[in-house]
Amino acid sequence: MILIERANPEDAGEILTVQRAAYVSEAQLYGDPFIAPLVESLEQMRASIEESTVLKALAGGRIVGAVRARSSGRTGLVGRLVVAPDQQGLGIGSALLGAAEERLGPEVDAFDLFTGHLSEGNLRLYRRFGYRETRRERVHEHLTLVHLRKSAERPLPFPAC
Repeated sequence: MILIERANPEDAGEILTVQRAAYVSEAQLYGDPFIAPLVESLEQMRASIEESTVLKALAGGRIVGAVRARSSGRTGLVGRLVVAPDQQGLGIGSALLGAAEERLGPEVDAFDLFTGHLSEGNLRLYRRFGYRETRRERVHEHLTLVHLRKSAERPLPFPAC
């Protein structure tokens, strides 16, 4: 059973550990051990938890995943979706992404996120959730970011005639 709840600053160390473990494969994929999620400090993680919505996934009291979400105007920004390597493929990433969208949904008209161009698993997940590529941004010779967006779908307030 996975429980998803809002993280607090005391969770920063454990979330950072999960994040680093999850991003090792990304660093290997891109040949870059200095990608931002791997060099983020404990203080930066605490600040992120205090300044935005960070959700954590718990399995038996252990943090096994996390995602960040915040709004910028009418756009929900989703980032740093991570799942512990030994827990990947169990639907935790999907649950976290859905929870992030649900949290921001009433405040926004669309959701934006990005991932690396070689991160096929991430791209599949985001496309399954309805995200569509909007642009590509080359940030290094070895890395192109794929930016994706999805409309925030809301039910009609009352039945349409």
